[in-house]
Amino acid sequence: MIKPNPTTRFSISALLSGAVFAATALLSVAPAIASSHSDAPLSKLDVQTNLTDVYAFITQKGNGPKLLAVEVSVRPFSEPGDGVMYDAFSSDAVYTIHLANPVTGEEVERYEFKFSPVDVLNGSYKNTGTILRYGLGTELGPIVTVGDARQNFTQTYSVTKIKPGKSVVLNNSPLLVAPPNVGMNTTPSYNGPDGRAVSGATNRATLDPYTLQTLYDLPSGYTAFAGPREDGFYADTPAIFDLLDGRILDNDGDPNDGLGQDGGGVDGFKGYNVLHYAITIPLNKFPSFTYTGALQPESQGIGVYASVSRPRMTVRSNTEADSSRGPNIQTNRLANPLFNEVLVALADKDNYNRSAPTADAANFATYALNPEIAVLINTVFGTDFQTDNRVDLQAVYIPDVIRVNTTTGPVPLAGDENFNRLSFIGGDTVANGNGDQIPSGWPNGRRFGDDVVDIALTAVASGPTFETITVVGDNVESNDQIYNRTFPYAGTPNAGPRNSKDSGINIGLPTPTPAAPLALR
Repeated sequence: MIKPNPTTRFSISALLSGAVFAATALLSVAPAIASSHSDAPLSKLDVQTNLTDVYAFITQKGNGPKLLAVEVSVRPFSEPGDGVMYDAFSSDAVYTIHLANPVTGEEVERYEFKFSPVDVLNGSYKNTGTILRYGLGTELGPIVTVGDARQNFTQTYSVTKIKPGKSVVLNNSPLLVAPPNVGMNTTPSYNGPDGRAVSGATNRATLDPYTLQTLYDLPSGYTAFAGPREDGFYADTPAIFDLLDGRILDNDGDPNDGLGQDGGGVDGFKGYNVLHYAITIPLNKFPSFTYTGALQPESQGIGVYASVSRPRMTVRSNTEADSSRGPNIQTNRLANPLFNEVLVALADKDNYNRSAPTADAANFATYALNPEIAVLINTVFGTDFQTDNRVDLQAVYIPDVIRVNTTTGPVPLAGDENFNRLSFIGGDTVANGNGDQIPSGWPNGRRFGDDVVDIALTAVASGPTFETITVVGDNVESNDQIYNRTFPYAGTPNAGPRNSKDSGINIGLPTPTPAAPLALR
């Protein structure tokens, strides 16, 4: 836990290189409310296509080539115990990962994930004469192998790489979606003896069997995964939205341990799951671009964002399955945390979700230049943060893509000794191809565990000149589950009957020893 003296002011330049000082200035964004769990009126009504978080960072598998890992979460506040159906991906939606020019936002290629139907007329069920979606297919009992006789409903998907003039399906046969964590009696291999999900795998061999069985090495060096995961975002959203309830600041009255670093906040996302789709891409499979600006010195890298689309028309029938028709219409998109949810006004939130990053400069730059959230903070706390002409915010958010420097080595991951949740503010930096120290985490990509709430609050408290830093947070300093340190990096999905909501505990501390994979029978 970082507990600086808030009365002690220190120079950023003494902490970091000039490049990282510039990155701090760019992070002078108002408090992170939630990454993107409730970003727009229409997306709130269509939860299966509502994106929550995009993670993108450089990693490596053993001594192999460097990879770009991109993991995307969708369907916020998925209840682990939501039987009898449990959540699944929408079969008429296209879940997409885009690689883009980091300067213009123009797409250079994309990866489309498409899922099989969920209705009972398509052959995805072994037994339609039961109420049970899991645990009773052609026989009764716990699921041992994904898709076995006990798993009644099985969803599959395909991954298609699309670039100008070329479209290639990466998988040779349908890929299995991991099952939900129903509980010890149905999906025991997700859980420990106490019935709670076991996470924190340090390598592929220590992943639970269901995740391992649905992890696919595809031709040309790609690896894909899709299925439920634990929601890796953490923040005291309930207190933040209550006009910044005092519990997110200083709870113990000691002025020497900083603001929002006492650990008394409540993670509003603990115990929930999300749906998750992810891919690792060899760096030699896509181009890199030169980008300059305050974020980093002249750099080479790629932009990343996610979107979900649905067909223009859905026809419902009282005698047969619904059918979808017409071209796909984008319903949601997401890159950097906070932009649409915290900066864009209600009038344009749904417009943002319908558009592409290439339109951001013309349509949404005003929200970065004139952030209303800074006005709200000034009103509540009597501060005097700059509320207009924020060209620093314009530079980081327009176009809204996550910029990943592809010249670095693999970045530290949550659980590594040199990982810090505050990224460069906590001294967690990595050398780029020129030897400059740049952030290991957000805003250079985004890793699981990056505390985007505290990074943003600290930037607000330290701005707008950023000659000094004061650490400020929301009193939530960790996720309620341990992340994996191998792909997929998102944690094991919470179990329906036993998760952190039912006890209030933070099962992410201390790190448990992952259970050995069960032998497949």
